[in-house]
Amino acid sequence: MARTIVLGVTGSIAAYKACELVRLFVKNGDDVHVIMTDHAKEFVTPLTFRTLSRNPVESDMFADPLGWKPEHVSLAEAADALVIAPATANVLAKLANGIADDLLSSVALATKAPIVAAPAMNTGMWENAATQENVARLRARGVRFVETATGELACGTSGPGRMAEPQAIFAAT
Repeated sequence: MARTIVLGVTGSIAAYKACELVRLFVKNGDDVHVIMTDHAKEFVTPLTFRTLSRNPVESDMFADPLGWKPEHVSLAEAADALVIAPATANVLAKLANGIADDLLSSVALATKAPIVAAPAMNTGMWENAATQENVARLRARGVRFVETATGELACGTSGPGRMAEPQAIFAAT
């Protein structure tokens, strides 16, 4: 059964893995709509996601909407699932505190769809008490987390904080 997946991509080196995640959803017959934060565009271009998803890529909260509803409302209502991969410490903090200052965080606050988050960050950031408190708060609200992997990180260290592989995120959605 085809689903509408809204995929939030945030500013992490792991953003390249979100490309494969889009491919898995599309191959499954899902309708994928990508929201990129401004920081995500530093790692992967919107053109890549537009080509893979076969849909426009959204990022601007105040762009003219395609329909009469603002994008944060129409995407929130259309979603069968909101998947945030990679989910940075910054976006997790926003969601945990109800901050809606960009398109992705606004969609997350407005949707009634299940939210799946795949964190990706440096070990120190992942293990920080503030991040763990934000994760606990989001879990209590029903956000499903795809656990981070332990291994070599882009910063040259090794430890927990690697984003899960796309197949694991797909399976959890």
